[in-house]
Amino acid sequence: MMRRRTTLLASCTALALALGATACGGGPVAAGGGGKSLSGQTITVAGVWSGSEQKNFQKVLDAFTAKTGAKTQFVSTGDNVSTVVGSKIEGGNAPDVVMVPQVGVLQQFAKEGWLKPLSKTTEQSVDTNYASVWKKYGSVGDTLYGLYFKAAHKSTVWYSPDALAQAGVKPPTTYDAMLKAGHTVSDSGLAAFSVAGQDGWTLTDWFENIYLSQAGPEKYDALAAHRLKWTDPTVVDALTTLGKLFKDKQLIAGGQKGALNTDFPGSVEKVFGPKPEAGMVYEGDFVAGVAKDQFGKKIGQDANFFPFPAVDGGKAPVVSGGDAAVVLKDGKNQKAAMTFLEYLATPEAAAVWAGAGGFLSPNKKLDLASYSDDIARETAKSLVAAGDSVRFDMSDQAPAAFGGTKGAGEWKILQDFLRDPSDAKATAAELEKAAAKAYQG
Repeated sequence: MMRRRTTLLASCTALALALGATACGGGPVAAGGGGKSLSGQTITVAGVWSGSEQKNFQKVLDAFTAKTGAKTQFVSTGDNVSTVVGSKIEGGNAPDVVMVPQVGVLQQFAKEGWLKPLSKTTEQSVDTNYASVWKKYGSVGDTLYGLYFKAAHKSTVWYSPDALAQAGVKPPTTYDAMLKAGHTVSDSGLAAFSVAGQDGWTLTDWFENIYLSQAGPEKYDALAAHRLKWTDPTVVDALTTLGKLFKDKQLIAGGQKGALNTDFPGSVEKVFGPKPEAGMVYEGDFVAGVAKDQFGKKIGQDANFFPFPAVDGGKAPVVSGGDAAVVLKDGKNQKAAMTFLEYLATPEAAAVWAGAGGFLSPNKKLDLASYSDDIARETAKSLVAAGDSVRFDMSDQAPAAFGGTKGAGEWKILQDFLRDPSDAKATAAELEKAAAKAYQG
């Protein structure tokens, strides 16, 4: 299932940043002071990554070994991080470090008493190198437990430059202009959008971008914490805005039925595969990885993106996801684990994966020249430039029963809404019913 990959992979609204010379200097890992201070020690790191992501993270682990002498072992958990880690703790076999892909899971681990607060050195790096929003998402109460090493930029609309050029359309900057451009694309023979309705998480991402831009960050935070009910007029407005797209058969490849039978990789294939059916697909920066690895597209030439456009005069949204490194209390090698997190907080560590591709760092001291291509550079610049206006994926902040379960909660209700977008108010009421139940649990 692709769900967790969304939060895994890489970030879009461009303001140039004067990053200057603070970039990728190889300063010492504070606790170890460089050298081979951890020779003879081994740390176990668990995370959801597999395939090329695991291979690229291994390069980061190898760089840490070269620096400190500590050996590392990576354990792939698959999507069910909390279940796997929980059973390892119970079995007396806890990993030292876990890369946690959701705010909700990090909070759950902290409440279970599984986590150690991060060192002062790591906290100072976070204070200096990150927008404060990342510290907030890594903290429970006033305690910092999680360091965001890898981010995703989930406010990117990917398109075929050929398809837009053929229709005579330029990347739009407002939602209404995007739908209008979509009609022009569909008049030229291709559907405007490929929508991955079979995967409910993509629909939550559509909603979140619209809601953040239309209702603003304060309301977004309140809804994410369920301090605001889903029956609030702002939710009905956002659903109505989304419904404009969903009910327009001209705009969606295969119409609503086609969308409900399309999963995330399939939605990318409909734009960038051998037989294109649509000109655009909305999803995070990780679309580029699929277009490149599976369909051989050259990013920046055969596949490009524009920032998710502003809605109703709001600001263009920047929704993110990410993986936070945490240290488990029951791990056997806590000193080395803490030193590893101090290393991950440096631009030097981020530069290793940035050079390998398929990665974005929220660390503003990372030199943008470290990224392997211009598009990654643009998305990273946009993520960092968004500063504290970045908002973490809302469904990833919710209890899993509401925000992260196939065939239930938000995923299912938004699929029902895609099938029949005629009654935004009734959909909002369904969402509130499901949320109220999940947040009580």
